[in-house]
Parts: sequence; structure tokens; C-alpha cells
Amino acid sequence: MNADPGFPQSLTLTIEGMSCASCIGRVEQALRAVPGVAEVNVNLTTERADIRFVGMLDPSKLVKAVEELGYKVSMRPVVLAIEGMTCAGCVGQVERALFAVPGVIEARVNLATEQAVVEGNAGTDALIRAVAETGKEARRISSGGSLQAHASERREKEATQLKGRVALAGLLTLPVFALEMGSHLIPGLHHLIMTTIGMQTNWLIQFALTSALLFGPGRAFYLHGIPALLRGAPDMDSLVAVGTTAAYFFSVVATFAPGLLPEGTVNVYYEAAAVIVTLILVGRWMEARAKGRTSEAIQRLVRLAPKTASVRRDGQIVSINVVDVAKGDVVDVRPGERLPVDGKVLEGASYVDESMITGEPIPVAKDAGATVIGGTINQTGHLVFSATAVGNDTMLAQIIRMVEDAQSDKLPIQAMVDKVTMYFVPAVITLAALTFGLWFLVGPDPALTFGLVNAVAVLIIACPCAMGLATPTSIMVGTGRGAEAGILFRKGEALQLLKEARVVAFDKTGTLTEGAPRMTDLKVAGTFDRADVLARIAAVETKSEHPIAQAIVAAAKDQNLSLPEVTNFDSVTGMGVRAIAGGVNVEIGADRYMAALGHDVRCFAETVERIAGEGKSPLYAAIDGHLAAIVAVADPIKETTPSAIASLHGLGLKVAMITGDNQRTADAIARRLGIDEVVAEVLPEGKVEAVRALKARHGRLAFVGDGINDAPALAEADVGLAIGTGTDVAIEAADVVLMSGSLTGVPNAIALSNATIRNIKQNLFWAFAYNTALVPVAAGALYPAFTILLSPIFAAGAMALSSVFVLGNALRLRRWHPLPD
Repeated sequence: MNADPGFPQSLTLTIEGMSCASCIGRVEQALRAVPGVAEVNVNLTTERADIRFVGMLDPSKLVKAVEELGYKVSMRPVVLAIEGMTCAGCVGQVERALFAVPGVIEARVNLATEQAVVEGNAGTDALIRAVAETGKEARRISSGGSLQAHASERREKEATQLKGRVALAGLLTLPVFALEMGSHLIPGLHHLIMTTIGMQTNWLIQFALTSALLFGPGRAFYLHGIPALLRGAPDMDSLVAVGTTAAYFFSVVATFAPGLLPEGTVNVYYEAAAVIVTLILVGRWMEARAKGRTSEAIQRLVRLAPKTASVRRDGQIVSINVVDVAKGDVVDVRPGERLPVDGKVLEGASYVDESMITGEPIPVAKDAGATVIGGTINQTGHLVFSATAVGNDTMLAQIIRMVEDAQSDKLPIQAMVDKVTMYFVPAVITLAALTFGLWFLVGPDPALTFGLVNAVAVLIIACPCAMGLATPTSIMVGTGRGAEAGILFRKGEALQLLKEARVVAFDKTGTLTEGAPRMTDLKVAGTFDRADVLARIAAVETKSEHPIAQAIVAAAKDQNLSLPEVTNFDSVTGMGVRAIAGGVNVEIGADRYMAALGHDVRCFAETVERIAGEGKSPLYAAIDGHLAAIVAVADPIKETTPSAIASLHGLGLKVAMITGDNQRTADAIARRLGIDEVVAEVLPEGKVEAVRALKARHGRLAFVGDGINDAPALAEADVGLAIGTGTDVAIEAADVVLMSGSLTGVPNAIALSNATIRNIKQNLFWAFAYNTALVPVAAGALYPAFTILLSPIFAAGAMALSSVFVLGNALRLRRWHPLPD
């Protein structure tokens, strides 16, 4: 494809056959060597390579670079939303334009869903330009669930194939192990073999069974490992291939040409080669099963979407495939059914369980005008709604896309691992050669046998797989568990940065508070009737557009009060308002207005002191010439705010608040909530500077906000957390999205980050400690002092269990539970 110089583009490849961390380094190195490539990120767990490049580049060169390493490449399908198609002719026109783009293998355009699925190695931007030339508009969207379903099916197929190979390998290995090791362990069995079939026939049987095993279930190690070694890019398969080949061919020489070997060294090691291959196949099978479980969270999200939808067509309700639902379709949902797509309720009333999206367990009431989310469960009533988002535009698809992208990210901690693993396998092969040489030259007799056995043990026990899996598996499980709890990590890097945060700064309005003023206090004087006073005050305030006035009016409506007629409304500058309500004079304003009218407000002194302590500003009302009431309007603090801040303090974090409120009000709220630091009287454009100042004083900072004016601060923070009920602009600027409006999502996100990074460090410690400790043991380091040698069979078992341990430890994150609201 051709691209405009300097125009950044991206491409995703699915790479099959990578088995260890060394593979990652070699693939990344090969892709970076392709001219024009700017950035490469290869993930072992997801088997995905994300590539960014600038300028002119033929993507087939990327494919070739990877395939030359011996790996299989498939392109991630590109899904485009097409706008402007009106008929089948448009479909054909767009398909022809897409097929004309170099590198396109398959293009399928669907008029009903207004989407095109393109397979091949063409860049997204070239496809979008090709569609634009037809007069239509295209944009890239994720294929979300279909990709996950495909990946899940592929992993399941791999696990099934490995299970079959393990079963066959076991059947072939068992007799070999019994004939060889049984002879050593059970004297009677050795005598039986010698007096019946004899040693030579015994070795011939072992040769036949081991050959069948190595060239049957175990052939993949040699088909991948030997070419990789010859290319100078050895990997995990190369270690297995070299180690077992050495044991196998030494045994073949001992069986068919024993005269070629030094006296006293004629032994066979068929059982070592057979058991090594079988144990490693068992490890790969367990690894494949565990890998599938690491992505179960996304698979569960994918399964939330029903396969069919009941849609009203031509006055009838028809059941259609959910992919055929179009925007504007009227969808019918009965009690107990899952909603197929996002929409807006037209008819009916019900409660909907949205816990699988937001993490909130309490069902949400829905009636006409309410928005509903695809994948949630309609509980009690019948709903009819209009589809507002379908296919990959639904909230569920966007959640899946966010989680996929986060799982493919590399954490900063991974950079060190990648550097080590690039040279790990060559270093192990070098160490195995040195081990053989040292034992052969200075070891005890039979030196050749000792050298061979210990060199094979070194090759087999080394486990770069554990290093490669340590970080991505924990990220997959952690981000997946977060998604289930309503915490979406849009960037995997946020997992590590959140753990490093030292201060959490909150925007006040709409984040710590509800974001809408409410009347919180109304105390009447003397014999005045509360309902009558509120009705008259609200009637006057209907003439005002001020948010405080609207809050008082809303309070009267909530109590179903009848408002009297208002005349002679007047605004008294700097004081308040006055009017005639129901034939009676009503004045509303601050204490100075009441003083000017001759009223003494000291009768409300106790109430004023309490209200001021809560950060509220009082208003007074006089009716028919007498002081009647004191009123307070405030933006109420969310129910979950106090517990969230307490949880953050429990995690050892400082809490700050950034607000445009005056200092007195801000300080009062901070005292109530236990907030450590307040930055008040900040204009929207000053929030970024406030964030910078807090970072300078405290270190890494997480900022929590919900509005458009929070977007710059969210971007400036080390980690930005957006409330999911906030604006799209804030969500786009954030690194983490909290799907529910509950602030307990903030300490939950940080707690999950702590748990995930702790899990990664445990995995890395195990991977590095395992290799550091056991590779020297396999080389024979303990023999001079303790005469202890490590059998290649035990080395194979340890290596297989090493990867399984890392995966099993990562899966423990599935047991992480969020804090209760």
C-alpha cells in the first residue's frame, strides 16, 4: 500500500507458533527492521503484533519478515462502518473499491449493518480512502466479539489437538519408561527382560517407540526448533529439539554401532527423550487450557449479547439475527430476556439488571425515554425500545474493544524482561555446550555420558516461557476481572501507573457530588406552614433561571405542591428577588436583604451555624412583611463518596479536591469528607496547572473527573479516571473508565492495580529465580560437593511446571473482589 509521507498508520497481525519470551524479541526485532516501521508491540498471550508505521510501506513485507522466522501470520480483520450506502448497487461498488486495494484478500459488505469486513494485509487508511473515492464515508471500528470468538475457538482447537498428542505420546512413552527405568528400579524386571527378549531387543523396542513419538506427537518441536536454530534465532522449541535429539542419536549409535563409542559409555537414553517430549507436551496442553481461561472475562462479555432479537417489522414481531438489527429498528423485549442492542425506551416500564456492565448489583428502573444497554437483562416488565447503537457501536462492543487494547499493551516493567529474554536462549545453548565440554574434559568416567546427560538437562530445564508469560497473563486476567467489576482500563500501562500513584485528585461537581443542586434545608419561623411557604417561594423562583431557583422549584414539584400565581416579579440587584405570590408579598434573598427590609435573622442563628459548617450558603424568605423561613440549596455529596475517600486513605494515599467553589465552601466540604488538600476558586482552564502543582508536591497523581472541562486535567494526570456516567469527551481523555457513577470504583481500580502488579512481580520473581537457581544445578554445580545430578526427566517436569505455575498464579487474580459500596 502507499501512504502519505509522515501520515501514521497502524496494522495488527495474528502470529501463531510463538512459544516463549525469546520469540517475542525476535519477532519485534524482525518487524522493526522493516523500513518505515515506527513502533512494534508483540504480546505472547494474545498472539498479537500491533505495528505503527509512517510513510510508504508494503504490509506484505511485515508478513514476510515474520514468516522468515518460521511463524505463521494471519491478518486481523479490519471492520469499517460505511455511511451513505442506499442499495445493493452501493454494496457492489464499495466491495469492488476495497478489492482494488493492494493486499486485500477478502471484502464483505453488509447493507443492513452498514459494515465492511476486510481481510488481507492492506492498511486501514488505504481502505478508508478507497471507500471515499466511491462517494461513501468509512471509519474503522473493532470487530470486538467476533475476534474474541475466533481467538477462543482457535485456543480451544489448539488445546484439543494438544490433548490428543499428549494421549498418544503417553501411550508410546509408558512402555519405554517401563522397559528402561523399570529395569533399574525393579531387579526382578531386569532379570525377566534379560532372560526373555534380551537387552538388544529391549533397545530395539525402545528405539521404535521413541522414534514414533519424536516423529509423531513431538515432531512440532523439530519442525519449528531446528529451522529457528539454523536461522540463528533459537527459541524454546530449539532447546527441546537439541536436547532430545542429542539423547536420541546417542542412543541410536549405542543401539546400532556401539563400537563407535568409548568403552563404558554404551548406554541408551530413549526414555529421557521420550519422557521429556511427553512432559513438555503435557505442559503445553495445560498452558493452552490456562491461556484460554485468562481471557474468560472477555468471552463472558461476548456471550452477554444474545444471538437473536425480536424486531417489529410491518406490524409484526419477527425474530432476526442480532447482526441484522439496524439503527432505528423497534425492538421488543419480554421479562427475563437480554437486551440485544443499545436503545431508548419507547413503551413499557421495567427494572433492568445492568450489573454485568456497571458492576452495580441493584436493578435500574426504566420507562419511556430511558436509555438501555445491550447485554443487560430485562427483569420484570415488557419493554419496547428504538435501537440507537448496533453491532460494534454498542457499549458492550466498546467495552470489549477497550479491554482487548489494554490486554495487548506492554507495561514499563516488561521492557526489562524483553531485554533479558532476547539473549536467554543463545546463552542457555552456550552454557549447555560449556557443560558438555567441562564434563567431557575434566569429569569422572564415563565422562561422555556425564557430559551428555548434564548438557541435555541444561537445555531442557531452561524456561523462557515463564518469563514471557509472567506479565501478559496477569494483565489479561486483571483487566478482565476489572471489566466484570465495571472498571475499564483503556490502557494497560495504567495498571502499573495507578499502583505508583501517591495522590488522588477529584473534581468536585458531578464527581464527589451529584452535580445537580438540591434544596437540602427549609426551616420556617413561628406559625408559618412549611408547605405554604415552600409553594410561595417556589412560585417566585419560577421566574428565575438561576440553578438555586430551579432547585427550589424542583423540591416543590417533588412534593406535588400547587404553586400560586405570581405578579410584579422584580430582581433587586445584589440583594435577591421579590414578587406577589397568591396576593401576598414575598421577598427572597441573603441576610443583608432581610436586614434592609428590617428583619432580624438571629432567630435562625443555630441553623445558620450548622449550614455554614456544611459549606452551604443560606437564603431567607419574608412573607407578607414577616421573616418566614431560611432555605439552603447545595450540590449533595454522593452516597459513596465518604466510603471511597476512607478506602483511599486506607490504601495510604493522599486525597485532594480541585473546585471552582469559594475557599470557605470548599474547606467545609473537605472537613466533612476528610480530604487532605483543597485547591479552590479554580477556573476550568486552571485545572491543568493545579494538577501539575499537586504532582510536583506529591509525585504520581491520579485525577478523577466527569465533565468536558475535566478532559485537559485527565490528560495531564499520570492516570486519568473518568466516571462512566460523564461526558464522552472526558471518557476519551481518560486511561480508566468507571462504568458506574459510584466512587468506590476509584479505590477498587487502585486495589486491582496493586493486586495485578504484585501478581506480575511474583511471576517474574519465580521465572527468574527458577532459571537462576536450577540451570546451574542442571549443569552439575552440586556434584562436586554432594554428588547430586539432575536427571533430564526431572528437568523436563520442572520446566513444564514452571509455565503452569506462572499461569496458575495469574489466574488467582480471578478471585479478586471489589470493595462493597
